Amino acid sequence: MTPLIPLTRDLVLIGGGHSHALVLKRWGMNPLPGVRVTLIDPGPLTAYSGMLPGHVAGHYDADILQIDLVRLARFAGARLILGRAEAIDLALREVIVGARRIGFDAASLDVGVTSRMPQVEGFAEHGVPAKPLGLLARAWGEFRAGEGPARVAVIGGGVAGAELAMAAAHGLRHRAATVTVIDKDRLLAGASDSARRIVRTRMSALGVTAIEAAGVARIEADRVLLDDGREVASDFTIGAAGARPQVWLADTGLATTDGFVDVAPTLETSARHVFAVGDCAHMTETPRSKAGVFAVRQAPVLFDNLRAALSGGAMRDYCPQEDYLKLVSLGGKSAMAEKWGRAVAHPLLWRWKDRIDRRFMGKLSDLPEMATPKLPEPLAEGVVEALGDKPMCGGCGAKVGRGALGEALAGLPTRTRADVLPLPGDDAGLIVTGGLRQVISTDHLRSFVEDPDLMTRIAAIHALGDIWAMGAKPQAATVSLILPRMSAEMQRRTMVEIMGAAREVMDAAGAHILGGHSSLGSELTVGFTVTGICEDDPVTLGGARPGAVLILTKPIGSGTIMAAEMARAAPGRAVAEAWDAMRQDQGRASAILKGAQAMTDVTGFGLAGHLSGICEASGCGAELRVADVPLMPGALDLAEAGTRSTLFADNLSGAGAVITGAGGPRTDLMFDPQTAGGLLAAVAEQDAERLLAELRAAGYPAAVVGRMVKGAGLRLI
Repeated sequence: MTPLIPLTRDLVLIGGGHSHALVLKRWGMNPLPGVRVTLIDPGPLTAYSGMLPGHVAGHYDADILQIDLVRLARFAGARLILGRAEAIDLALREVIVGARRIGFDAASLDVGVTSRMPQVEGFAEHGVPAKPLGLLARAWGEFRAGEGPARVAVIGGGVAGAELAMAAAHGLRHRAATVTVIDKDRLLAGASDSARRIVRTRMSALGVTAIEAAGVARIEADRVLLDDGREVASDFTIGAAGARPQVWLADTGLATTDGFVDVAPTLETSARHVFAVGDCAHMTETPRSKAGVFAVRQAPVLFDNLRAALSGGAMRDYCPQEDYLKLVSLGGKSAMAEKWGRAVAHPLLWRWKDRIDRRFMGKLSDLPEMATPKLPEPLAEGVVEALGDKPMCGGCGAKVGRGALGEALAGLPTRTRADVLPLPGDDAGLIVTGGLRQVISTDHLRSFVEDPDLMTRIAAIHALGDIWAMGAKPQAATVSLILPRMSAEMQRRTMVEIMGAAREVMDAAGAHILGGHSSLGSELTVGFTVTGICEDDPVTLGGARPGAVLILTKPIGSGTIMAAEMARAAPGRAVAEAWDAMRQDQGRASAILKGAQAMTDVTGFGLAGHLSGICEASGCGAELRVADVPLMPGALDLAEAGTRSTLFADNLSGAGAVITGAGGPRTDLMFDPQTAGGLLAAVAEQDAERLLAELRAAGYPAAVVGRMVKGAGLRLI
């Protein structure tokens, strides 16, 4: 048997820039055993700079210029932390992300630059920086979809500003647009004479106005005020006046030049095994302008040197070219090429640029299927069938099916002593001591995300769901952990992250962590045993009466989305939104619904399975209106593409005699296992409208999804 290689080193990539995206692709194809890779970025997607002007011009949809960091991280076996790095503690070798501290043995910065203009009054409220790119891409999509005359101002008349202005004029042809470029110097001051002539001619043809030698005094919602008193009408103001370093880099203790991080030819900063690449870096021995071509060509050198830093190997130097070919789009499907001071424009150059950009994006989206280890021969009968044709899901997708579990629980005694009521099949057991009603439950999850902080938060919310479903207030918790095999230092780092997250969630819920147990194993597993106090009788599965209205507090679809994510088939934005939904606690919802006739939390057995449980315990039937059940974004598309959790078949058979009507992908989602799902409550019809309004006011995307009826069984309509 091949020994499990323990984790011994932490590599942290700060920022999802072009270099880091390419490093992740290479790492997935050739990982260094024993290294845990972490990517930190504010969002699940990052925009590719080369295609942004094409998006503004209307040549590309927004999706085509987005690099999906969720998919890349999964391919590389990396954990993705969605947050903004705020500082680096070089003494402790930690990256600070909000309240978190992420330890590292080697780290790399690829955080880009910003075009924010804090010195200009009103820019923060009314301006849109050209960088970071994602913000402009999102804001522009909404603006371009509007109607009526459009007025755009671009502050900064360099090549980037002129390119965006031409793109805006072309992209707003349908809105009688006026586009103005404003520069404190002269237009295209750093470009060659031939490039300047080409761009000026094209801007004139597009009706773009250039204002030179003019400073900006203030920006308002509908205008830009210049230093000389002139006003430029603008409903959408873009800041493109140069690249500024991220402010926080100046406080890292790293050597900088004009705020950009100094790097040696190895791309290493002044701190050992801390690297920097892309626009945030300043190559001290071979300074170059800020351009994406350097970030792309730094990637293979960075990859090799990170591996060398973590394995004791020798590093190599990055040698940037003296000049590079600049391809500038000219609004329509035409482009200008410039190198060595000479420029030429032609529609064929746009087609060339488009091919180059699509090829680059293809490198990061067309991820190869890596070979899986071959099974030994011979094998015991049934091994292949037990493994299945896809990886086992994590979270609630890894639970034992409802049918098998129900059969096992059927032999348990319903009551063993006067003060203990096990309530088989319900969300939690009930202990009555001196009149005090205490509910108790335990739950643990096989990890489905690499980030232990995120996994802990989801597992804690999931475990607390059993307490909230009984209408109880969380009281106490113990933690049960299995960590992947790792070095003592990495155990310490991971435990600090896990316990910090657990404490934060439990504290917010009002529960006190009493202790727990930990061990090492093959993969991360996080669990909690929780107790709660019921001020009144607990809300159980039994008690629902015909006519009661069914309210669901969260959308469903997490099982399908997480199954797709494991296969790198889920859009990163959908995954991030599913994570957010799973992290939403149900404490306030439980308090609002504490007078429900019956209630449960929707978890591993799916919405249909848990509603069947209410039907069985209450002795009546239910109608579930499938079209009214809220779904997580992306879940239906994935279900229509054939994605199913590994627990889906068990849930389908374990839900009992369910009448599914026409069926189809949306109906199938009713059997999708949920992790940290919402509360499903049967409430009196006269209270339903009020309770729904209170839930929505409290921030829950709650919906009425059906009602209890006479008879038995569940019907999906």
